[in-house]
Amino acid sequence: MKLKNFKVKTISLADACFPSLLKEIPNPPSEIYILGDLSQGALLKNEKIAIVGTRKATFQGKAIAKKIAKELSQKGMVIVSGLAMGIDTAAHEGAIEAGGKTIAVLACGLDNIYPRQNENLAQKIIDFGGIIISEYPIGAPPFPNQFLERNRIVSGLSIASIVIEAPVRSGALVTARLAAEQGREVFVIPGSIENTNYYGSHKLIRDGARLAVSVEDILEDLGLVKECENQDTEVLIEEINDKNQLFIIKVIKQAGKAINIDKIIEITKLEPQMVNQSLTLLLMKGLIEEVREGYIIKKN
Repeated sequence: MKLKNFKVKTISLADACFPSLLKEIPNPPSEIYILGDLSQGALLKNEKIAIVGTRKATFQGKAIAKKIAKELSQKGMVIVSGLAMGIDTAAHEGAIEAGGKTIAVLACGLDNIYPRQNENLAQKIIDFGGIIISEYPIGAPPFPNQFLERNRIVSGLSIASIVIEAPVRSGALVTARLAAEQGREVFVIPGSIENTNYYGSHKLIRDGARLAVSVEDILEDLGLVKECENQDTEVLIEEINDKNQLFIIKVIKQAGKAINIDKIIEITKLEPQMVNQSLTLLLMKGLIEEVREGYIIKKN
């Protein structure tokens, strides 16, 4: 089955619309192929969180994945996953049910939706303003090694990855490792110590991943919780504890006009990845806004 409105767009690493977070990973794809309407903002918005886990998920695990995806979507996040059966499917479905956007990253050409069972889900993702992405050209089959390579894009697009039900041998563990190497947060939903689907998950927690039992845990650890939506911007700025975010806000204020990311990096002398991450968090907190020329302090 070929998806309706099947028209693949290609974005190269040098294009301005190439996802900024994905540019920062150690080995970004030289180009990505896309199905979906880019004007909907699913790709270009920075508020993306990955949800990954086993294909052989329990009913409870799939319910948790769907619930978390729903709640994050309702907070304005874009959900990223790999369109696989199990946890991936539940995450995409949760985002769609909440009326949110989701991104599916494939390990093959976009003319070959894999797995076949999720062709209808892929169509729904596009119909609801989401997109399907691959680094592989039309006609490329889903070779086994490409699924592991695909995982760096899932984590690379996202400010954080959430692991739900990962056995000892699981592609989700690879995604978590890649996310950590990319400087992104990794959250793990814990489960029963008698359930083998959580053996890999619990090892991630022992190795330093963040334990989370709710969306509030995740948003709080990411610094994305707003105590009051209508609170004065200056008051919210005073509550920031992160020195890099405060430094960037100071630079934007002193510019007196929109300032682009390259100029911010030049002035702050911070690592590009750190500036990118800080700008993402400030955007999500509603303290700055992005305009054509760069970034400005958000007006009340």
